[in-house]
Amino acid sequence: MDWIRRSPCFFRHKRQVQSCPVKRAQTSFFFCTGEVRARDWTIFLQEVELFNQIVKFLEFYLFPLDPVVVELCNVDINSMKSITSIAPVNIAVIKYWGKRDEELILPLNDSLSGTLSTDQMCAKTTVAIDGSFSKDRIWLNGKEESFDNDRLQNCLTEIKARARSQNKLTSGELSHHVHICSENNFPTAAGLASSAAGYACLVYSLAQLYGIEGDISSIARTGSGSACRSVLGGFVQWVSGNNLDGSDSIAEQIVDADHWPDMRVLILVVSDNKKKTSSTSGMQKSVMTSDLLKFRIAKCVPERMKRITTAILDRDFQIFADITMQDSNQFHAICLDTYPPCIYMNDVSHAIADLIHQINEDAGENIVAYTYDAGPNACLYLLEENVPKVLAAVNHAFPSARSGSEYYKGLPVTSEPLPEEWECVAKREIWSPEALRYIIHAKIGEGPRVVEDSLLDGSGLLKRTI
Repeated sequence: MDWIRRSPCFFRHKRQVQSCPVKRAQTSFFFCTGEVRARDWTIFLQEVELFNQIVKFLEFYLFPLDPVVVELCNVDINSMKSITSIAPVNIAVIKYWGKRDEELILPLNDSLSGTLSTDQMCAKTTVAIDGSFSKDRIWLNGKEESFDNDRLQNCLTEIKARARSQNKLTSGELSHHVHICSENNFPTAAGLASSAAGYACLVYSLAQLYGIEGDISSIARTGSGSACRSVLGGFVQWVSGNNLDGSDSIAEQIVDADHWPDMRVLILVVSDNKKKTSSTSGMQKSVMTSDLLKFRIAKCVPERMKRITTAILDRDFQIFADITMQDSNQFHAICLDTYPPCIYMNDVSHAIADLIHQINEDAGENIVAYTYDAGPNACLYLLEENVPKVLAAVNHAFPSARSGSEYYKGLPVTSEPLPEEWECVAKREIWSPEALRYIIHAKIGEGPRVVEDSLLDGSGLLKRTI
């Protein structure tokens, strides 16, 4: 490096990033014998192009330059690269609960879920890299958080490793710090699969930014187990796998979003508060103390996976509903079998489950199925034609003082009176108006996709607050 500093062709580049795109680069050139400050943008571009041509001439025709020197001499006037994506929530019908490897997040059993449309519920993430960034930073729902998170670091490390092995970016770009901004359009940590959507969106965005090819579900899995199912649309299976390194623990699509077009989901939000016991903590305790979990893994899940997969392929809602509700009940039974117990459902949750059984009994068949993740909120699978009737029953048992978009979110809903033949539902106890916070109406949808509206400004900083 000393010889180039003594050379008349010594070049030094300083850049101060500002918010205005045109003023993002203020450059001083020490070229030949004097300093030239680029005040005019056109002149600046001409000077950059001229200098790069000189560097290439010296390198290829006179003498080879040190690669480090060439790297320093390349002026990138638009060095910040960014991608913004959205990723979906998934609602499991065969639950994932318990790990065989905590570090690699390898599950004890297969699981299966429906991916919800991003038009109704999604996580949104912008990721950016730039040589001017002084450190890695992350903002979640408008608040800056610590980047010192093992799962976050694992995802980023694996993405960079694959980008390096696939020769997708320069060594300089791979060394750049990253800025991440993410937000949800639904409550976080309330049992609505926010971590699954969040990590799926993060990994997908990073993969797009770094140009990664191939399966990324195994990377998303290292962030949040069920996130691997959110990188695909339709109905998705997370294969538990057998390999110690987790290489065969990936997500596989069973059917795409168009296979069962009239499948709908109603999410009855009982509480949007953060749950008392996290899923990670609950799983660890269940693995250590629940005998019922061992029976579920060995006997119940393998049989249910086969039956519900067939039901989905055949669009058999009767069998689909039975298995969905049975698996949800067993999952929460395991939570109660855990010592000390993990209690995620509350009185309203149990009342909704009882209402669903009453609706199916009055209807003479399964027209709706409930499932509960690690939280009190009810997720109801049903066909489009039955949405108005089921909503009528829900509104009868759980009336609300709110209406319109304040109460109903997602797909439009139509109201109709409670069916006269549903006599038992009509006689049910009526809960207070505050039992339900709101209702989300969604459908099965596709996996993540790139969008235009960035959450970061031109300097890579938070654009807005939530």
